[in-house]
Amino acid sequence: MKLVILSDIHSNLAALNKAFKYITDLNPDKIICLGDIVGYGPRPNECVELIQQKCQISLMGNHDHAVLGLTDTYHFNQYAREAINWTRRALTIQNKAYLENLTFSHPENEILYVHSTPLHPEEWHYILSEYEASQYYPQIKQRLCFVGHSHIPVVFSSADPPVYDEELDLSDKRKQYIINVGSIGQPRDGDPRLCFVLYDTDSGKLNYIRLEYPIQETYDEILENKLPPFLAMRLFAGH
Repeated sequence: MKLVILSDIHSNLAALNKAFKYITDLNPDKIICLGDIVGYGPRPNECVELIQQKCQISLMGNHDHAVLGLTDTYHFNQYAREAINWTRRALTIQNKAYLENLTFSHPENEILYVHSTPLHPEEWHYILSEYEASQYYPQIKQRLCFVGHSHIPVVFSSADPPVYDEELDLSDKRKQYIINVGSIGQPRDGDPRLCFVLYDTDSGKLNYIRLEYPIQETYDEILENKLPPFLAMRLFAGH
């Protein structure tokens, strides 16, 4: 089975459209969204509707939760808070209702899908280091856990150092893996190209897909909607 797993769209419609155009040619069996459909960017309604249309599984992210008033934005930076407030006003009632029905995690056979962390995902902790990843392996029933949240693509393994490469082999049944799929709408690894993964459950092959998209289009829309200019500028830097 071919799975496409993506995350952290952040209302960046130009990036999401480019991703789905490519995904159509991949012809996957299933598309999974790990959350943060909204926040930061200028096209929340279109992104929610596209995810609803295209994804068989869609999860709750912290920005989705915050837009609904269910997560305190105290720990958000100023720009993120401004974008959350703007998004609350912009979202339709129907799209808010869709977000309200998203779950925090989804187990499926040997895979666990979640936005933040395998345990207590609603607390929105990050997995940024090999040590942090190691705390979860004994508590995860599944062999593979796909996450987003940090916007930084990386694969943590119970037996090997962290790695990020275009193609990786995750077929070793003796190992557990935590895979960060990166971000569609706001990459933060120094590469401004959108990022998601293709995983083949039969072969165990994982491919990171990186694609250029019209950043200027999103940049202009952010400024037109009077969102913080920093949120536009950072897209070009991939940070």
